[in-house]
Amino acid sequence: MTELVYGLITGILFGFFLQKGRVLRYDKQIGALLFKDFTIIKFMLSHIAVAMVGVYLLYDLGLVKLSLKPTILGGVVLGGLIFGIGWGLLGYCPGTSLGALGEGRWDAVWGILGMLLGAALYAEAFPWLKTTVLTWGNYGKITLPQVLGVNHWIVIAAFLAGTIALFRFLESRERSKKAANGLNPDKKITF
Repeated sequence: MTELVYGLITGILFGFFLQKGRVLRYDKQIGALLFKDFTIIKFMLSHIAVAMVGVYLLYDLGLVKLSLKPTILGGVVLGGLIFGIGWGLLGYCPGTSLGALGEGRWDAVWGILGMLLGAALYAEAFPWLKTTVLTWGNYGKITLPQVLGVNHWIVIAAFLAGTIALFRFLESRERSKKAANGLNPDKKITF
């Protein structure tokens, strides 16, 4: 029961941050897909960075165990294609479609119905998928640090350095765009 409560709390917090970060908006979603607005990319990379540090810190302290899923390229490629096509067609990913509905955006209902239909189709196709697609490229339960043969903190440090460098690049690019359009690059726009 405690795990369910923790899941509920973290889900509420994640939804709150999705809403506060304005990533539930259709224009932000399409902007991300067109590489014109990097709000969602910065949002997700920030969450990944915090989660990496938090999970591995708890792991090193012996407070949690990692429950790895096998790396199966067939499932990753097929799932990624379906996810990407759905996101591109709808303009919401699964999490943001639920948040958008919570904000009163009824167009997100189509995505939620699509998720439910997709889940039902996956359940029906699973017996066939597990003997075909879900066996292609099965590398077992591996992590990037294991593949590279290094400590996980080295990978985390490299990821954090890359994320910070990307954020700085995107911010300087944004400042240049504002300056080119005659706007004050230091002025923050609030809504």
